[in-house]
Amino acid sequence: MAHFAKIGMNGKVIGVHTVNNSDIFNADGVEDETVGQQYLEQHNNWPAEMWIQTSYNTSNGTHKDGGTPFRGNYACIGYTWDEDNNIFYGKKPYTSWVLNTTSATWHSPIGDAPDLTDEEEEADTIYQWNEDGQSWDLITL
Repeated sequence: MAHFAKIGMNGKVIGVHTVNNSDIFNADGVEDETVGQQYLEQHNNWPAEMWIQTSYNTSNGTHKDGGTPFRGNYACIGYTWDEDNNIFYGKKPYTSWVLNTTSATWHSPIGDAPDLTDEEEEADTIYQWNEDGQSWDLITL
């Protein structure tokens, strides 16, 4: 099965549809996104260019089976299609965070949270982003 994201206003994913592989092959028997787009337009009354193929096997810029990642992430409803960078990405978690277009993920402006020490893990604590202080704060659960 091939998967296609239905794109709405402002590049938002408003649906994800599956298409039989046989419906996306061109006359030469090669998988062709435009064939799938035309099929979806004909059967769903939505413009062909607003259907973008997505890979169920891609997440955070990595293919789960070691293959070539396709468009950053598998598209989900509410994700954004970034045509300029050819990726799908989720909602920005904090105002200050920046998009890494290689991994199609959001990151804090100061980097990842510190690793927990063994003692911190045993104390049932985690690092949580503090947007006001622009810091990773250690909190107890």
